[in-house]
Amino acid sequence: MHEDPDIHDVAAAIRVSTGLLLRRMRQARVAGELTLPESAALARLDRGGPATASALARQEQISPQSMGATLGALEARGLVGRSPDPEDGRRVVLAVTEAGQRLLRDKRNARTEQLAKALSAGFTPGELQVLEAAAPLLERLAQSI
Repeated sequence: MHEDPDIHDVAAAIRVSTGLLLRRMRQARVAGELTLPESAALARLDRGGPATASALARQEQISPQSMGATLGALEARGLVGRSPDPEDGRRVVLAVTEAGQRLLRDKRNARTEQLAKALSAGFTPGELQVLEAAAPLLERLAQSI
């Protein structure tokens, strides 16, 4: 008879393994890559659409001054653009530019390629099937947190 796994053991194993995976991927930085705050702000604008700097600061739980510096760096690189808020012309909204969308797409492709290279170097077809089956479960887990 097969005993059910201990939920805390499963949680700990997932936390440790995903943490290690994310750290290793972050350590293998690509030249010209964004800082973590820049990447987070750009991705949030890409997913959520145009937003004010103060709204982004609240969502990222950082000070408006820090978000302003982050957005200024992104704007200087042409990755975000400013426009008047259609609901309140006194405010400014920021949105991802075409260059920003291209950079995000290239970054995602580079990360996917990084994973694909690691998977092709040391995993059996059976192990790849297990990882493929686990991916939707990990996504569901992330959405439930």
